[in-house]
Amino acid sequence: MAKQAKMIVDKEFRISTVDKRIYGSFIEHLGRAVYDGLYQPGNPLSDEDGFRRDVMEMVRELDVPIIRYPGGSFVSSFVWEDSVGPVEERPVRLELAWRSLEKNEVGVNEFAKWTNKVHSEMMMAVNLGTRGIADACNLLEYCNHPGGTKYSDMRIGHGVKEPHNIKVWCLGNEMDGSWQLGHKTMKEYGRLAEETARAMKLVDPTIELVSCGSSSLEMPTFPKWESKTLECTYDLVDYVSMHQYYGNEADDTADFLAKSDDMDEFIRSVIVTCDYVKAKKRGRKKLNISFDEWNVWFHSKQNELDTTQNHPWQAAPSLLEDIYTFEDALLVGLMLITMLKHADRVKIACLAQLVNVIAPIMTEKDGGEAWKQTIFYPYLHASKYGRGTVLQPVVKTSVHDTSQHENVTDIESVPVWNEEKEELTIFAVNRNLEEDIELVTDVRGFESYTILEHIVLEESNMKIANAPGRQSVVPKKVNQSHLEGGILTSCIHKVSWNVIRLGRR
Repeated sequence: MAKQAKMIVDKEFRISTVDKRIYGSFIEHLGRAVYDGLYQPGNPLSDEDGFRRDVMEMVRELDVPIIRYPGGSFVSSFVWEDSVGPVEERPVRLELAWRSLEKNEVGVNEFAKWTNKVHSEMMMAVNLGTRGIADACNLLEYCNHPGGTKYSDMRIGHGVKEPHNIKVWCLGNEMDGSWQLGHKTMKEYGRLAEETARAMKLVDPTIELVSCGSSSLEMPTFPKWESKTLECTYDLVDYVSMHQYYGNEADDTADFLAKSDDMDEFIRSVIVTCDYVKAKKRGRKKLNISFDEWNVWFHSKQNELDTTQNHPWQAAPSLLEDIYTFEDALLVGLMLITMLKHADRVKIACLAQLVNVIAPIMTEKDGGEAWKQTIFYPYLHASKYGRGTVLQPVVKTSVHDTSQHENVTDIESVPVWNEEKEELTIFAVNRNLEEDIELVTDVRGFESYTILEHIVLEESNMKIANAPGRQSVVPKKVNQSHLEGGILTSCIHKVSWNVIRLGRR
């Protein structure tokens, strides 16, 4: 007999309304993300502006509401003025973060045009590594001011009459990291970010600002970095950033799937630190989180080191091109569930990245068609069905231990209720490698709802991956859920991603 887990879902147990920007993504001038990814002029698959139609179609399918740009580590040596104006007059630069050549064929205005085409918004990062306050304000003026000033008129002279009206701005990137150009101490970053924020809010008081948090949970300065820097920036910013990547270097699937528990602990620690600073400042404002870099990343790191160290100064080299397995897709699903459980504080999140670079979408170097990685599907399901109100589930499930984690829940689940559409979606992952589990969910509060569909992503081979022309890992609809008398009974197969949708037909 299969193990059984129990869950209660009720309309009154509410965590928060989902901010759709939690399904954001990220494009950095890194590897083939921009060139060969978004932009490939001359390719029959590209439009009149050189943007790949097949990639844009997949991005629109994902319904990505906000996209962080232009970095990442790239931004810490970004000279934004080089990325605007007539393309033929733009310089080619040494890009120091990834030791590549930056052609500047795609810049601020081109990327803004692309985001409009995919029905998304830009989230702009400013260079607080090698530049500072004046440059950030000048870029903001160029992007957002209507006209009649030096930089807004420069934009108009570049053929862009209407301002971009970018609302979310990151105050640098990973400034706690020794790998970052212009790396700062806590005191240095706190003061610079504070004064940059103050000046930018004078240029455009309507913008939202993101203060740099720690680059990962493992940083030796975490959480002191947040505590010290937010003492400077707290009153001026709206979010603190979080970044976290996970890998399975030890080839231990059970422990790999437990790493979303580390993500949960990381989020809780940042929330506590933000609230500590709030109390210390006698503040009233609640600071929220922009989890603006997250994903699985480990497959390609050795190739990355070889390219940057032994074959530098290539234009758009192949970098960070992880080919994702089925187990990677499971962890991406678990990470999405974790962020949804914290939807009251995690308001923006960016899957890093979107195309070719640790991405759900890949393109071939020879101009072949774009294709979907395994991680595309949980991201798609969450973005498509995870909008509405996150409900607090009451779950009773068996647990197991792994090599590095204790009391790992077999079933991880979160429900999202779309009141307007009268739909309830339950996302669930079975982290047990050996046993199917019967999930019995009390949904009596959703009277007259019926099962719309049960979608599953499952494979017996944890290491199987998709490839060009071969979609081995794809979701399927199954008949594994039964609803009677307000009790939903679902068979959740071992190591599987599940999307169970209820609603009024």
